Amino acid sequence: MAYRILSIDGGGVRGVISTILMQRLALREGLEGWVEKADFLAGTSTGGLLALGLAAGYGLQEIRDVYEKESVEIFPADPIDPLDVHRLYRAGYGNEALTRVAKRLFGRQRLKDLKRRVLITSFDLDNEAPKAEARHWKPKLFHNFPFRGHDGDRLAWKVALYTSAAPTYLPTVDGFVDGGVYANNPSMCALAQVMDERWEGHLTVGDVVMMSVGTGTALSFREGPTHDWGYAQWVRPLIDLILDGTTGIADYQCGRLLGDAYCRLAPYFRPGVRWGLDEAASVPDMVEFAETWSPGEMKAAESFLLRKWMT
Repeated sequence: MAYRILSIDGGGVRGVISTILMQRLALREGLEGWVEKADFLAGTSTGGLLALGLAAGYGLQEIRDVYEKESVEIFPADPIDPLDVHRLYRAGYGNEALTRVAKRLFGRQRLKDLKRRVLITSFDLDNEAPKAEARHWKPKLFHNFPFRGHDGDRLAWKVALYTSAAPTYLPTVDGFVDGGVYANNPSMCALAQVMDERWEGHLTVGDVVMMSVGTGTALSFREGPTHDWGYAQWVRPLIDLILDGTTGIADYQCGRLLGDAYCRLAPYFRPGVRWGLDEAASVPDMVEFAETWSPGEMKAAESFLLRKWMT
């Protein structure tokens, strides 16, 4: 039997899109409970919250309710500073609301207490090595696989904050920032994890079936053959470029390695639509988009799940 991996991208409040797409699949005949069949859940940022929530036993509707009802508390509009000038020198939002939500969802659960294996991406800004020549920043993958170096004793709500600390949006937490800086799509990280020979049950590529779910992407481009830009012009598009770039390359790599044992469900927004990861006021529009997006793409995902996932 294939080992089923569900990988979920980062994207802030756009996680409601991923949640609804997964719900739509679960409503199809023969796909009831398909998410619960996942052996391993990988997530970045909002995808990390989703992965942790599902591994803790929450249903998709319960998670959807968090996005629809509580996003405006996590990312409140600031009528005093609508142009976000204050973000030139500090994070756009505080961590208080997200901390409340994470603590309510996960309580005292640690990663080892979760019902399924998880991998959650983050980035450690300081490994605090005692020797100067060994001190540096590095990617950090929190997981509960039972081998040396696992993070099973980490509190789930803390890991949820670590993976969600998006630069310029939220403050760092215990020196960690959002894993989207290197793996907004964590699917390749997940594949590498299950092939790690330190895990007694390590797998080969042929053992794996993977569903990768995105949070939606704007149709971005920059016209012209030459862009002689400096800091001022590159800062804003560079963040989107990095997020879209890491997402796309992971999709390419998994597609080549896994072939027809891999499916990517990742919508593009309509031309002219650009929803930021903090646009809580646009969640109702995201809901409408996700509920009606591409029946053809959904049909292809249904077919994949029926052939490869549910057997």
